[in-house]
Amino acid sequence: MTIRILPEHVVNRIAAGEVVERPASVVKELVENAIDAGAGRIEVVTAGGGKSLIRVADDGSGMRRADLPLAVARHCTSKLARDDLAAIATLGFRGEALASIGAVARLTIASRHADEPHGWSIAVEGGRAGDPQPASHAGGTTTEVRDLFFATPARLKFLRSDRAEASAIQEVVKRLALSHPAIRFTLAGPDRHPVEYPAAAGEGAGLVRLGQVLGPDFVENAMAVSAEREGVRIEGFAGLPTLNRANSLSQFLFVNGRPLRDPTLASALRAAYADVLARDRYPVLALFLDLPSGEVDVNVHPAKLEVRFRDPGLVRGLIVGSLREALAREGARASTTVAGATASAFRPGGFGGGAAAASWRGWAAPGPAANGFSEGGQAAFEAPVPPSADTRAAEAEDAAGRESHPLGAARAQLHGNFIVAQTSDGLVIVDQHAAHERIVYERLKAALAGRAVPRQLLLIPEIVDLPAEDAARIVARAGELAELGLAVEPFGPGAVAVTETPALLGAVDAQALVRDIADDLAEWDASTRLRERLDHVAATMACHGSVRAGRRLRPEEMDALLREMEETPQSGQCNHGRPTYVELKLADIERLFGRR
Repeated sequence: MTIRILPEHVVNRIAAGEVVERPASVVKELVENAIDAGAGRIEVVTAGGGKSLIRVADDGSGMRRADLPLAVARHCTSKLARDDLAAIATLGFRGEALASIGAVARLTIASRHADEPHGWSIAVEGGRAGDPQPASHAGGTTTEVRDLFFATPARLKFLRSDRAEASAIQEVVKRLALSHPAIRFTLAGPDRHPVEYPAAAGEGAGLVRLGQVLGPDFVENAMAVSAEREGVRIEGFAGLPTLNRANSLSQFLFVNGRPLRDPTLASALRAAYADVLARDRYPVLALFLDLPSGEVDVNVHPAKLEVRFRDPGLVRGLIVGSLREALAREGARASTTVAGATASAFRPGGFGGGAAAASWRGWAAPGPAANGFSEGGQAAFEAPVPPSADTRAAEAEDAAGRESHPLGAARAQLHGNFIVAQTSDGLVIVDQHAAHERIVYERLKAALAGRAVPRQLLLIPEIVDLPAEDAARIVARAGELAELGLAVEPFGPGAVAVTETPALLGAVDAQALVRDIADDLAEWDASTRLRERLDHVAATMACHGSVRAGRRLRPEEMDALLREMEETPQSGQCNHGRPTYVELKLADIERLFGRR
């Protein structure tokens, strides 16, 4: 087979295949260039989902006439002061990005540098660049891409609908806007509703931008996250567990200001929320990791969506630890969205009406004819079953003191499972089974953390055959595994002997357990599978050992449960991620009756 050198235009189109996957990839490259140019305002206009038009205009530093031919040439960049790829401090650094875009589309760049008397423009069509021409331009740079993939029409067949491509572009702009709150972003065009993120300044700029992108509900239910370890720092905000989504699209992760989707970080998020969220739900958060450029490799993915850390265990541990610290600090809070959903249930039409789709804080005061509960709400209160306990007889001189507690003073138990408590400015409804389940679970976890896990000796050691490298990893971490109740010993090349297993697990498939741990060690260099299984067993025990639904409680028992909830970490939700209580402020109740 004869080896030949490919023509330049073919090389450019191959490079374009790596950089330009879809219109959103083009927007990402152009907006990153604008950010690197020091822009304070970036405007993005698209048409046809970005297939027919992408225009990115900024007020950055601009380019001189001599820079324009180099900007559209391969392997030319202003982002590397030295030839050190490990010292990348900018977002856009791939020298062939503009050249690749120009190879598959009609590209025009108009720019003006402050040192130039007027602007200049250059056009590239199908990889062929023209000469710079004088242009009228106020300042900064405007890059226009038309007829994307006209030079490679086969690529057009793999693009999605205009709406889907427009949505992907908005997602790119949203992520870049989150990491740069001081820049004003505008996204418009005939294929979308206009979106604008005004610039935010000052100490709380990051949270202001998060409110612009994720909405006021996130701001009201966000926990501050901040930690630092060995030169790696994490900052940001994470939503309460009861503020969750059905997918991971509302998880925003940044490394040195670069938005990405990385499996290492995604796994850390799942581990951090494992105790407080159902497996099919995802938290809402925005986290920013900062670390020395030499500790992270951003060149491992053509579109820079993934990175490789020099010490992934350190990064994973920092993320998990900081999130769990925030959950322990504020996990007793219940999301305000839960209260909003509760208020919606009492409105005429219940959850199915139009009012349920609107924010309950935006309701106008209803007229007299609209006052009252929905039929479902009336049925709950008109049921012939009386409250199982009435604490009016227990009211004494300390009633005001008990009402001052966060969860208030117990007043009644409804339907054998719901405790109604009165606070100084509203009422709280508690799911007694879910609440006590969390309390028991936290006690079991504390017992596991406070001493070595009890182990059971196997009469006959279990021999597990593994690849030699997996067996070596298992033996190297034998001490840590022993703390979790699993005793392993080397058993020749490519095998380990399991002599003891955690007593909490009962009869366990040692073969499957060790292989799962070996897979974890190979991927993360950290054993989480065994701890997760122990936590799962503890959660199961907590569910069976907690106060069951239907059990009648005395007034003092209800108050004791409320006080324990206030002292228990993460008591705002049970082990499965469901809320343990709902709080309605007096103003919300008055609004239900048209008093506000």
